Amino acid sequence: MTLKVVIVEDEKHSRETLKTLLEEFCDDVKVLATAGSVPEAVKVLSIFSPDVVFLDIELQSGEGFDILNQIEHPDFEVIFTTAFEKYALKAIKFSSLDYLLKPIDLEELKEAVDKARSRMDTSVYRQQIETLMQNLGQGAQKQEKICLATTAGMEFILIRDIILCKADGSYTSFTLKDGSSLLVSKHLKEYENLLSDHQFMRVHNSYLINLKEVKKYIKSDGGYIIMSNDMHVSISPRKKEDLLDSMKRL
Repeated sequence: MTLKVVIVEDEKHSRETLKTLLEEFCDDVKVLATAGSVPEAVKVLSIFSPDVVFLDIELQSGEGFDILNQIEHPDFEVIFTTAFEKYALKAIKFSSLDYLLKPIDLEELKEAVDKARSRMDTSVYRQQIETLMQNLGQGAQKQEKICLATTAGMEFILIRDIILCKADGSYTSFTLKDGSSLLVSKHLKEYENLLSDHQFMRVHNSYLINLKEVKKYIKSDGGYIIMSNDMHVSISPRKKEDLLDSMKRL
């Protein structure tokens, strides 16, 4: 099946380079159109029906996210491109959406194209985009979510509903406030990096906890904490001082 693509990129050289890489080195890819600005991209996407849009995050005329805000019912997948690792990339990772750092590596491009071809599930994609836009929102009503890929499919979880994450080999187990748990095929380190700005702390090699869900700190038996669901979590000796300092700042 031919994968139909639209490229949104404000630098002419980058547009042409990506078009060449896609059409010459990726199997069965056809670039339907390119756009160099937010208004042009919105117009192009109203005319064409791509399977995938390669979307530059930072355009001279605005952000790539501005385009998504103007598309009422997106039925295409998005692969973001950027030259900068900034806050927006963390929001993209929370949504389990793909991105490519410039200059674009050919093998990473091929992998992103293959993944997009294998997914092609617009209902899940819409939830991912909705999660992304919510996470990029502002104000007191902002409710941040994380998209977790389990064996059953994609789960969209409010970050505040996570009690803790536990390492399980190359997997991570999420324990939620409703008593359920989810097993995700990514290392705990990845979620430590993602959740560090949301008052989560790695207190042990095996545990990443939501500091807001700590109920008690017990000094005896080497020191451990009791979470809001009454789970006991060991604390690494070198993490005790950091944990207590963090709890005081809450």
